[in-house]
Amino acid sequence: MKPVVEGPDGRLRCRWCAAAPEFVPYHDTEWGFPVSDDTRLFEKLSLEGFQAGLSWRTILNKREHFRDAFHGFDIERVARFGARDVARLLRNEGIVRHRGKVEAVIHNARCARELIAREGTLARFVWRFEPSAREAAASEGASVSLASVALSKALKQQGWRFVGPTTVHAFMQAMGLVNDHARGCAIRPLAERARQAFARPGR
Repeated sequence: MKPVVEGPDGRLRCRWCAAAPEFVPYHDTEWGFPVSDDTRLFEKLSLEGFQAGLSWRTILNKREHFRDAFHGFDIERVARFGARDVARLLRNEGIVRHRGKVEAVIHNARCARELIAREGTLARFVWRFEPSAREAAASEGASVSLASVALSKALKQQGWRFVGPTTVHAFMQAMGLVNDHARGCAIRPLAERARQAFARPGR
């Protein structure tokens, strides 16, 4: 099976984005483009945790509801959530109402707050795990990588939850720590140029 498929506009794209129409704009403008904003990084880690056992389509279609429910994934605000907030979130039909995942986001916000106090930014920490070009090429199309295993381990050591290697690898793909657009995908060179121009945090 070819890794790319022709889209509605005739351009070749990664095969996975043909599974749903809403995947195309996400694939073309977000997935694989580098991110250094702490809020976006925290949001994506949180949403990948919610995706565990579900499809990304489910999460993507609920993303605006998640953003509203978690106050834009503002780390400081979410870190202050308490029992009433958990109860409120578990009543919210617009999101995935899984107590363990809801509580994990709140817990992880507190972990992120501590990490930022030590490191300066969440971005500076996660971008340390960007793999070399050779390592990235070796894991193209995979669901886990040496880099995602290392970042997952580092986060877990700091108490983070729902950050297994597969979840973290999906996060790294989406946030541009690797360019996993398939070879032949029309967006791959755009993502690569963005990565080349990107100022790595802390460097």
